[in-house]
Amino acid sequence: MTARTQLRVALAALAFTAAATLAGIATGVASTASVPVVLLVALPLVAIVYVAAGTLLVSRLPANPIGWIVIGIGFFQGLNLLTSGYADFAFARDGNPLAIGGLSGWASGWTWAPSIGLLVTFLILLFPDGHPPSPRWRPVGWLAGAGIVVGVVGIMIGGWSLRHGAFRDPNSGPTGIGAGIAAFGLLMVGIAAALSIASLVVRFRRSVDDERQQLRWFLFAATFVLLATVIGFTPGDTNYVALAIGLFLLPVCIVVAVLKYRLYDIDVVIKKTAVALVLTVLIGVPSLFVLAIASQVLIWGVPNPVFTLVGGVLLGMLVLPLLRVARRVADRIVYGTRATSYEVLTDFSERLADTYATDDVLTRMAEILRNGTGATGATVWLRVGDALHPAATAGEVGPLADVGIRGDALPPMPAKVVSEVRHHGELLGALALSMPPNDPIDARRERLLRDLSSQAGAVLRNVRLIEELRASRQRLVAAQDEERRKLERNIHDGAQQQLVALSVKQRLAESLVGRDDERLRAMLRDLQAETNSALDDLRDLARGIYPPLLADKGLTAALEAQARKAAVPVTVDAHGIGRFPQDVEATVYFCTLEALNNVAKYADATRATIRLANGDGLLRVEVSDDGCGFDPSSTTYGTGLQGMQDRLAAVGGLLSVESEPGYGTTVKASVPASEER
Repeated sequence: MTARTQLRVALAALAFTAAATLAGIATGVASTASVPVVLLVALPLVAIVYVAAGTLLVSRLPANPIGWIVIGIGFFQGLNLLTSGYADFAFARDGNPLAIGGLSGWASGWTWAPSIGLLVTFLILLFPDGHPPSPRWRPVGWLAGAGIVVGVVGIMIGGWSLRHGAFRDPNSGPTGIGAGIAAFGLLMVGIAAALSIASLVVRFRRSVDDERQQLRWFLFAATFVLLATVIGFTPGDTNYVALAIGLFLLPVCIVVAVLKYRLYDIDVVIKKTAVALVLTVLIGVPSLFVLAIASQVLIWGVPNPVFTLVGGVLLGMLVLPLLRVARRVADRIVYGTRATSYEVLTDFSERLADTYATDDVLTRMAEILRNGTGATGATVWLRVGDALHPAATAGEVGPLADVGIRGDALPPMPAKVVSEVRHHGELLGALALSMPPNDPIDARRERLLRDLSSQAGAVLRNVRLIEELRASRQRLVAAQDEERRKLERNIHDGAQQQLVALSVKQRLAESLVGRDDERLRAMLRDLQAETNSALDDLRDLARGIYPPLLADKGLTAALEAQARKAAVPVTVDAHGIGRFPQDVEATVYFCTLEALNNVAKYADATRATIRLANGDGLLRVEVSDDGCGFDPSSTTYGTGLQGMQDRLAAVGGLLSVESEPGYGTTVKASVPASEER
């Protein structure tokens, strides 16, 4: 059957049920049967609500049989209301029943059975996706179907002899062989219902995420109906109100669960229900107590109405304190020992207001996050450079590794529940949760996670600055050590070896004095040449430490001298650049040399340009080339660029790299500095 045909059949069932229930109300009111007013009005409306809910499910999910099960429950309920109402009306004529009154009475004896059978077996077994938890549960459905058919047939056979009026006797029921068949069918349905409940328990224990929330909606409504049914069987017509509310609630919750509409609001619904129940106990019981006393006694001669008024005012003054108590009790019912959202945010703010070491504050943040959400584990990720680092964890968290970042977007994370942390629009890290399978994340806890993330931005920024400062210090120390080792190697392999050779030749020259003057003069000439060579090497070594030309003439002259020695043709554009503080000039000079070194090693360029500019209190330098370029979003800084960034950061400067494959690279640096006069 196509989806369109299914919808037409469902709409026809809805129209029939509406007509049948309205007719049932009309005939029931016209009869003399003593039916509680609440049930007389509520049960027909409940039947319509069930069929309407099922029609909605069929229109949205035609492949899911839950819609047809819900329609069947309401349809047979409406049919039972029609037949029983007409039977009451037909036999309320002083022994002169109307036509087909007996047939209606007979039909009213069994039309209720399919409705109850579908409700306690198939709805429970197949909820929410229309399939049993596994194929091994299919025999339960066969047993339920057979039990419903056998039971209905038994009631039909056994009730046929009662169709002329005795069926209205509350002590009457199926007789003869029909009674035995009906009892056997009832037993089959009872066993199938018990097994269906067991399947629901199994499904709930295995469920996660959306399915867990769907089952929680169904269980909430089913629990309410069960309690309302118990209350409805107690004496008093007003007790049927709870039963009517429960019967209305069940199809509504089924629609919410199956269609997944506002699925994760179940905690709020349960909490509000718990608040209402607690308030009923806390306010209703004292009110009844006061009114009971007021109706029986006089106190100090005060008339009963006055006492009642005073008691009512006193109870009204207790409403707000009782409301706070009710909310506290409801929070405990819904959230257990887990802290409420307000408590989590308050605790988080108080801890951030205290002074903690940076290593401790992130651990405390992870603990608060885990305790407030009921997660099995929580992780605080901190952005350091171009990667997210797991800086702190709490609870059960598996092995974690750094996650690379491209651009400023949050990359795919190992945890399913993640909230990014930003401050002034910049990605600083993330908060991640590992939720237990039996308690997935819901809308309330997602909102709490976002609120914590918004407060954590400033904290992560401070921690990241400290971590970056530590890392840069370590890199600077390592770079200094490397420069010392390099200087030691250069001295040892260069000038030191030359000086040793000079010393040896001097001793040889001394041995030739007065013995071989010609050879002595040749050796002295060699000594003079080697001494000059050693001086040149020492001068080059000294220039590498701090170029004399930079100290004497400034940046422009020093960079032009280096440009003439570069591996590729280099143009220096530095018109109008004067002198700056020594640390600024040294920083810009060595960063420029490092950029030229990268051009020679990696760019495969034919030319490069150095541009210097001064203005707005900043000294700017650009080194651009026409080389192969690269993708900065997928390439991290190497040791050269990282060293440039650290050197610039030491004097308050900034570094940026602009590049594109095939279009060259431009390295830009700026340092706060004012030109010296």
